[in-house]
Amino acid sequence: MSLGIKLLVVDDDAEIRHLLGRYLEDQGFEIRLAADRRDCESRLAAETFDLVVLDVMLPDGSGLDLCREVKDRTPDLAIILLTALKEDIDRIIGLELGADDYLVKPFNPRELVARIRAVLRRGGRVSEAVAPAPRYRFESFHLDTATRRVRDEGSGQDIDLTGAEFDLLVIFLERPGRVLSRDMLMDLLHGRSATDPFDRTIDVTMSRLRKKIGDNGVFRLFKTVRNGGYQFAAPVEKV
Repeated sequence: MSLGIKLLVVDDDAEIRHLLGRYLEDQGFEIRLAADRRDCESRLAAETFDLVVLDVMLPDGSGLDLCREVKDRTPDLAIILLTALKEDIDRIIGLELGADDYLVKPFNPRELVARIRAVLRRGGRVSEAVAPAPRYRFESFHLDTATRRVRDEGSGQDIDLTGAEFDLLVIFLERPGRVLSRDMLMDLLHGRSATDPFDRTIDVTMSRLRKKIGDNGVFRLFKTVRNGGYQFAAPVEKV
């Protein structure tokens, strides 16, 4: 469902840019992408946006300078800055230049979505910019993202999931039928790439999740795709 909110994502890292673009589109936002300052300025001149997600380190100029210039021209345009730097001075400068919020890499994309929604609500740019927190049904299960609760309606029991297990399940429910690589899952779940080929974090979390929802050894819900990753194979209803 489209929220009628248009975002511009500006990041010179193509992998991060496209990953965020896909994730935000899945959340109902309309997305445009820009790789550098020039591309960003061209987009801003051609279209109207509700919010810009802006990396401070661009190949052809400073994102902080661009933030200041954009805010001078269009003070009502919301901006969230992204940076790999952790120094407080960069965060303070960005906020003093008019940025509405600031996020340090690596980050969980869910945190970015939460901050986007908060900024849009806070600025009154949209009335309740956000659609209600989604709920999902699959087989006998009901998942509520607002309460972070998973219930097996067949047995009447709640399923006790850890935060990582819950978030991983939601990632699949948002993308039923789509094959998700371990690297993509690591990015979506932890905001970082699986740089270590021996890192089994995703596999361990998947194994625990499957066991808790009764998919262990049956694999009716999740399928392991050889050299591909994992796929949620059961029908999903968003309610």
